[in-house]
Amino acid sequence: MPLTNTACKSAKPGPKARRLFDERGLYLEISPAGGKWWRFKYRFEGREKRLSLGVYPEVPLAEAREKRDVARKLIAQGIDPAAVRKAEKSESVEQTNTFEAVAREWHAKFSPSWVVSHSGRILRRLEKDVFPWIGSRPIREIMAPELLETLRRIEARGALETAHRALQNCGQVFRYAVATGRADRDPSGDLRGALPPPNKKHHASLTDPKDIAALLRSLDSYSGHHVTRCALKLAPLVFVRPGELRHAEWSEIDFEAAEWRIPSLKMKAREKHIVPLSRQAVAVLREIQPLTGAGRYVFPSARSKARPMSENAVTAALRRMGYTSDEMTGHGFRSLACSALNEAGWHKDAIERQMAHAERNSVRAAYNFAEHLPERRRMMQAWADFLDELKAGGKVIPLHREQAG
Repeated sequence: MPLTNTACKSAKPGPKARRLFDERGLYLEISPAGGKWWRFKYRFEGREKRLSLGVYPEVPLAEAREKRDVARKLIAQGIDPAAVRKAEKSESVEQTNTFEAVAREWHAKFSPSWVVSHSGRILRRLEKDVFPWIGSRPIREIMAPELLETLRRIEARGALETAHRALQNCGQVFRYAVATGRADRDPSGDLRGALPPPNKKHHASLTDPKDIAALLRSLDSYSGHHVTRCALKLAPLVFVRPGELRHAEWSEIDFEAAEWRIPSLKMKAREKHIVPLSRQAVAVLREIQPLTGAGRYVFPSARSKARPMSENAVTAALRRMGYTSDEMTGHGFRSLACSALNEAGWHKDAIERQMAHAERNSVRAAYNFAEHLPERRRMMQAWADFLDELKAGGKVIPLHREQAG
């Protein structure tokens, strides 16, 4: 006797699994825990088989019968419905295991610990230069020659550094795929030496004292937006990376200790960093505090105080002042300070720590964010005094280490 909706709904579990049979191989299996599953029993090539058709009541009786009838038609054509189900499942898994799907999963998993701008650059790089070519390919099937062909397209437009960065990101995706069981190996390792080395990036900066003095005076007299002018004035005094400068938050500034404490997530080396603030740096921050101190960012965007200033704001201001990209960049303040302090004989480790260059020894790095801090304080004040005298055009105070105590 065929099943009814009432019988399916009212069926109770027993101490063992129960089966309520419908017609033509369809039955409802009820577990001791109360779960109800539709099953279809059939024979194919002399063997008895079972096919799951879903869970009741999500799959009602009428729909279960339709699924049974579809399976019976396949059997009549000499096709095993279980084999069709397996192939469909395999195709579905294959679609979730494409390079793009795995790459987006990798990015979503790890990007929360990255600086927002860095995270965005990686995803845009993959979307522009990698996904259009291998994004739809099953990641397990991608071999070194196919990956190299993708990177050659980037190389062909002269973007060698981008090609190398894309290779690095692809390697990270492949290694994630290996770790999660969706690829057998990372083919990016086979491409070592296959791309020409990128041109070493040089951050333009001024070197002649007269030119530096003229630049400092130009920064003070910049007639653009006041927030940008203060950022320009602070940049040479702290010589952090441009991204670190524009993301500065008031909560990180300790006026009493005269320190700017940058959290690790904002730093390129992923280590928290202390910037000792000279008297001159404190003065710049005090100057802008009445304007932006009530908000989050020290240097907010002109359009929205909820966002930091544009990543191009400092560089654009330098261009408006007449400095070309071959003369000075936002990053050039770091190069200028690093060269001058090294030439003046300041402790190399103190300079490196203040520049926040990556520490190769990760155990040591966890403890040395405050290393050489007393000397770094003296160095930052001596540097600020040196810039003041240079800007004034008077007798320049020597920057030598021994002069700073």
